[in-house]
Amino acid sequence: MKRIGFIGAGNMAGAIVKGLLRTGKWSPDDIAASDAADTQLRRLKKLYKIETTRDNRAVVRGAKTIVIAEEGDESVKDYAEHVFYVPETPTLLMPLLTTVPLQIFAAELAGAKGYDVDQPRNLAKSVTVE
Repeated sequence: MKRIGFIGAGNMAGAIVKGLLRTGKWSPDDIAASDAADTQLRRLKKLYKIETTRDNRAVVRGAKTIVIAEEGDESVKDYAEHVFYVPETPTLLMPLLTTVPLQIFAAELAGAKGYDVDQPRNLAKSVTVE
């Protein structure tokens, strides 16, 4: 059974959940999220009907986990099978910094699965060559 979980279910997690559900390859039963903020969990549950909890361990139980964390953050060791460490940076800049390892990981994973990373399947043609 495939399952994906998000710890720290902020706006980025919400965007990824929305994208996963739109592909049709994932259902709300396949996705779980945990967060310290009840308001965000209620929002995700209402919008996407996914499982939500405040217990991080419930989200990662039985899963292979990949975590992106700031250097020196040892709290993720309990949950992470693999950790990508990024330099400590201000919170507002973190999305820019974490994009790099995520893009490299996505490209490597797509290549390992045999997908042509230069020709995405669902990308709309925006340029017409005459």
